[in-house]
Amino acid sequence: MKHVQVNSSVNRLLNGHPRCSRIGRRVSFAFQSLLLLFCIMLFGVPVSKAQFRAAVVKVDITPTDAQNLLGYGARRSTGAHDHIYHRIVALDDGATQFFIISSDLCLYSPSEYDKVAARLQHQYGINPSNIWWAVTHTHSAPEVGTPGMYGVYLSDRVQQESDSNYTALVEQKLIDGIAEARKNLAAARLGVGWGFSQANINRRAIDVDGKASLGLNPDGPVDRRIGLLRIDKEDGSPLVLIANYPMHGTILGPANLEISGDAPGIVSAYVEQKLGVPMLFINGAAGNLAPIYSVYPDPKSGHLDQFRVLLGDKILEANRKIIATTDTVKLFAGSLNVETPRKPGLGWPSELSKYTNTTKAGVNRVRLPIRFLKINEDIAIWSAPIELFCEVSNEVRECSPFPYTFYFGYTNGWFGYLPVSSEWGYGGYEVETVSPFTPAASKDLTESVLGYLQGEMRSGLSAVKRVQGK
Repeated sequence: MKHVQVNSSVNRLLNGHPRCSRIGRRVSFAFQSLLLLFCIMLFGVPVSKAQFRAAVVKVDITPTDAQNLLGYGARRSTGAHDHIYHRIVALDDGATQFFIISSDLCLYSPSEYDKVAARLQHQYGINPSNIWWAVTHTHSAPEVGTPGMYGVYLSDRVQQESDSNYTALVEQKLIDGIAEARKNLAAARLGVGWGFSQANINRRAIDVDGKASLGLNPDGPVDRRIGLLRIDKEDGSPLVLIANYPMHGTILGPANLEISGDAPGIVSAYVEQKLGVPMLFINGAAGNLAPIYSVYPDPKSGHLDQFRVLLGDKILEANRKIIATTDTVKLFAGSLNVETPRKPGLGWPSELSKYTNTTKAGVNRVRLPIRFLKINEDIAIWSAPIELFCEVSNEVRECSPFPYTFYFGYTNGWFGYLPVSSEWGYGGYEVETVSPFTPAASKDLTESVLGYLQGEMRSGLSAVKRVQGK
């Protein structure tokens, strides 16, 4: 059955009429549809089919001066190997506008997201729940905003404040890009598909003493699926591609001082050249996944261009397999906070106070914000501001009731790594240095996300839920 969208008078009717409003909060989406038809017949309001619309904007954010680079030890840029961008997609199903942003940056604090989202809400009335700002996690891009948790874990790398002028430029270009995308919304069609690439590898090298270090582990868990969303214009020609793949942006190591989008940026530029439209690279659960060539001093020794074949061609192959598209699209956005114990003795920035609390027993907890987007009845996307180990997203995908379930990592800020409980015994950088969590976190997150996917998301109820981790 095709979804229908009523005009604004019906929206006002459902929101303002006591019976429709009171009953609608308690019923399923299917029953709300019947209720809607009843109200239309009763009050004589016409029905029209919702028109799915979309737009894409690509904005250059390459600095013109030297910047502090984020991702390794403190260092300053000496130029740019390739340009870095905001890539912004706007979606509109007639009732909901939703924005997905991919920025060629390493990471930023959740307080930076809150700041930009508040401006967008104030200027344009956009609900923050409908703004997902992801980064590609290239380690060759400038710092943006305050250090947040990065400064707690790795204060030795944050030797001075980030450039406020560059941060302001990044913020303003993002806000202006979203405004432009809203103006450019036009009739569109949506397609979805899967691909596969062996461009990544587990990076948790386990030695004979059972201890982990950053390296390569070909026997370790991995996720090599490419999740693909393609948006076409009304005439069937492509408008934008969204490619979801988990892989650290670490081909270029600390010796490299040139600004670069690393593999995500190079792959995006290659696909864009082939298709003639923008591509958003959205990183996945890359917490324990590296590119197969990692931490090299320059693009040539790191085989940076080869990722056009290793990953770029695989994205193009997956795109060619997407045959069916639809102009009937319904968006449903949701969120929850997963509360889980905070690592004992860990400091916490005051700017992030709303993301933590303390129980009556004196236990400090992290309040981890999780976002969800359902598209029609077969696509579910969830996102989090963390570097997630791939085992969690793999399990969620396997147990999800939606045939296309994608995880968007590094979205709406960064709290650090969330390893699976089985990895804590091995120690290592991700566990010991840059995680605010305890071994309980992966179970708390997995159960909460699956509960939401199998409950609220499947039923279509727009409830915001707090989930207490065990």
